[in-house]
Amino acid sequence: MGHAAVETGSVPAVVARGLTRRYGGVNVVDGIDLDIEAGECFALLGPNGAGKTTTLRMLLGLTPPSAGEITVLGEPIPQRARAMRERAGIVPQFDNLDPDFSVRENLITYGAYYGARRREVEARMTELLQFAELTERADEPIQGLSGGMKRRLTLARALVNDPELLALDEPSTGLDPQARQHIWERLHTLRRQGRTLLLTTHYMEEAERLCDRAAIIDHGHIVACDSPTRLIHQHIEPHVVELRGDLALQWMGRLSGGEALDGLRVDPVGETVLIYGHERDSLLDRVEALIGPGYLYRPASLEDVFLRLTGRELRD
Repeated sequence: MGHAAVETGSVPAVVARGLTRRYGGVNVVDGIDLDIEAGECFALLGPNGAGKTTTLRMLLGLTPPSAGEITVLGEPIPQRARAMRERAGIVPQFDNLDPDFSVRENLITYGAYYGARRREVEARMTELLQFAELTERADEPIQGLSGGMKRRLTLARALVNDPELLALDEPSTGLDPQARQHIWERLHTLRRQGRTLLLTTHYMEEAERLCDRAAIIDHGHIVACDSPTRLIHQHIEPHVVELRGDLALQWMGRLSGGEALDGLRVDPVGETVLIYGHERDSLLDRVEALIGPGYLYRPASLEDVFLRLTGRELRD
């Protein structure tokens, strides 16, 4: 697919300084600084209410900041937000496709919002439909599509204006594992083309797989920002054992009986107990001695970092 992506190393895609948004006297976004390079895949991560979607909306000129300065694709925001959005594509959290139109007509109608004539969109229709893997369903009504198909169409629709920057709010929420894998593959394709991807997500695996860097936002502040690999290295022990169900209860019983941990860190999460250690062999030997077999060993992940930095209480 042809594209208007700018070269990496040119003008930054996003620069924000002191970005703040107040609601009812509370700073839901509280003085955030961001630098996102052109061609980078960047994720905003955070619990519900942490401020990530508000941050995304301010960067897109959809919500005015209470304070701070924003430049996106070289344009000052919100003053030149309309001009910036002509060079950007937006994938909202919930699909807002027109149910009265077919797949093809949804693409053509959306193109008209950008001033694209019908024949201009028709000229790109083949590649847009191929990108969404909906070539055989071009004339079907929206009601006939699965959730994954609708999500792929919403993604293809955001490419109608051949954007340099693609902003995606929770791109794979609500999808089954197969549909999610399809979306990830499509996003990898866009990243290889050199487009800038800016996404919010609740799926740490999504950020870990797709993104060059991620910013973890909590209570309106960025609490960490780096590549997923470096975030894991900097903020969490590298080795994890998971105990579930009866094994977790057995472990907690041993702890209450005064068993020593030998430098291991234990973190109960619901019905699961996570045990972190710096040395794999000593971690496994200690768990084997106390519990025996049945545990799950894995390397530490971005989700471990996220939970450690933002806490484990539910956010509604």
